[in-house]
Amino acid sequence: MTRQRRTFTTEFKLQLVKLYENGKSRADIAREYDITPLCVRLLD
Repeated sequence: MTRQRRTFTTEFKLQLVKLYENGKSRADIAREYDITPLCVRLLD
């Protein structure tokens, strides 16, 4: 059984960037939004 790939809106991505720029850690963002840390590492 395959897993369906999730897609994220541009608005959602920008929200994550703003959180990161305001000092929230990547690990906290990943936990809060139930996404993998790999998704968030691209914020650097």
